[in-house]
Amino acid sequence: MTKLNQTALRNAVKGKKAVVTGASSGIGLKVSHLLAQAGAHVILVSRTRETLEEVKAEIEAAGGSAAVYPCDLNDMDAVDVTAKQILADEGAIDILINNAGRSIRRAVSESVDRFHDFERTMQLNYFGAVKFILALLPTMIERKRGHVVNISSIGVLTNTPRFSAYVASKAALDAFSRCLASEVKGKNIHLSTIYMPLVRTPMIAPTKMYDHLPTLTPDQAADLVGKALIRKAKSIATPAGSLGALSYAIAPKVNDSILSVAYRMFPSSAASLGKNAPPVNEKPTLVQRAFTLIRPGEHW
Repeated sequence: MTKLNQTALRNAVKGKKAVVTGASSGIGLKVSHLLAQAGAHVILVSRTRETLEEVKAEIEAAGGSAAVYPCDLNDMDAVDVTAKQILADEGAIDILINNAGRSIRRAVSESVDRFHDFERTMQLNYFGAVKFILALLPTMIERKRGHVVNISSIGVLTNTPRFSAYVASKAALDAFSRCLASEVKGKNIHLSTIYMPLVRTPMIAPTKMYDHLPTLTPDQAADLVGKALIRKAKSIATPAGSLGALSYAIAPKVNDSILSVAYRMFPSSAASLGKNAPPVNEKPTLVQRAFTLIRPGEHW
């Protein structure tokens, strides 16, 4: 990855107000620090006030500016209340980083009695993000400026097996944003989608296999967000993500065959099979490790 241009980031965000959802850990935490260091006033949103207050204290100790707004993004009424409070307290928002998310690694055949997996993933990853966009969009339109950055997944480009619920929710937000982008282009409002590869965050911790696979660090993931803000990029993807999308477009059946091999090669996790399932060896073999080097960053 090329190094983030800190001067360019400061020029892009200094003095601006940026809402970051899922700001208490992982990518959101690092993005919050990155933007604060570059001179933005960062509005921290996630469920737990105590954790957000700690992040705020860290940012202010480093000379940055932050505000705390606890909100359960699964609760649509709570999103409305929080967004209205942010606008009342902070004024118009320049940047919205839709980062909060939930991932489920479970095959569809293991989910036939778990429709709630699909409901709760869509609720947070799609409806929660859309709700925040709808709440902040009118002031962006009125002022004729704004930038929405959605943290999507490499799986939207590569159609990775076992991630139907997660990928579908991210793809829905992607489609919504692509449609919205043309509507607000004349209002100087930008929408960026980052097709994020595997990142070592608390979200992937339940799948022990990931302890042994190559990932981005949260700092590297935050740099991708910084690049999107600098370039006002329509989308940002890794080479592996772009290659996956190209292969699916050119030879979808061949792509399905390759992913079918991966589906059989990488077992379901103990967490997805349930507590009564037999133990699963989640330490990857040499063959599995080699496969992840060919298709790096994917959520196997």
